[in-house]
Amino acid sequence: MKTEPLDRLREILRGMEKIAVAFSGGVDSTFLLYVSRLELEDGVLALTLNTPLTPAGEMTEALSLVGEMGVRHLTVSSGIPGGEAFIANPPDRCYICKKELFTLLKEKARQEGFFHLADGTNADDIQDYRPGIRALEELGVRSPLKEAGLTKAMIRQLSFDLGLRGGERPASPCLATRIPFGRKIDLNELAMVARAEKLLRDLGFSECRVRHHGDVARIETTQEMQEKLFRPQVREEILNRFREIGFPYITVDLQGYRRGSLNETIDARTGKDGSI
Repeated sequence: MKTEPLDRLREILRGMEKIAVAFSGGVDSTFLLYVSRLELEDGVLALTLNTPLTPAGEMTEALSLVGEMGVRHLTVSSGIPGGEAFIANPPDRCYICKKELFTLLKEKARQEGFFHLADGTNADDIQDYRPGIRALEELGVRSPLKEAGLTKAMIRQLSFDLGLRGGERPASPCLATRIPFGRKIDLNELAMVARAEKLLRDLGFSECRVRHHGDVARIETTQEMQEKLFRPQVREEILNRFREIGFPYITVDLQGYRRGSLNETIDARTGKDGSI
């Protein structure tokens, strides 16, 4: 499939000549890495972050995908980024995180002789509250998918057309996005979320989130899948397993799964720019 945004992406990549790609194994960075490999051949390096915020299984998937492409791949490990400022979980948490982690990636890229670092931000991402994008801009990180005008739907369709594995995978952002702003980031709570979401995926809920509200787990899944949640056998499995994980109370969000639902309180209080 040929599209104007895809042609523009290829043009952008050829103009950079040689790039390091911040590669998570998700749909966007996988597509970017694949097209970069086609256009620049050996002038591509994949860099993957390994942090306590990475959802379970993401590192394994990233290693598998990059191996199939034959791209040189390095892992950059880090603890919780940003220290106490990040742990406090303010509305600009993502800015604090990306500023530190992408500084590490940029340094690693330069050590390896790559002076362009690119990420998988797409054209849809600028419609949501994304303070992390500001950090990328300050660091000079390129976002070729966004620059080319490629939306998530386009990327999924192009991935399918190119026979690229993983194009159907649901988004899997860092686990901190499951914790309401103002509630301190706690590694034990992140582990609870990871276990709960894995259980739901194993039960067939491919698109889901478990938001951690203290004693309450708020389940988000697509409205089409909500009926399945209340089937007696499934309901009992979820109740029993979530309680084993440590959630006394389990609720279902009737609005269904939507990206960045915890940002809705920011919009209501402060507006899209996140200023307080």
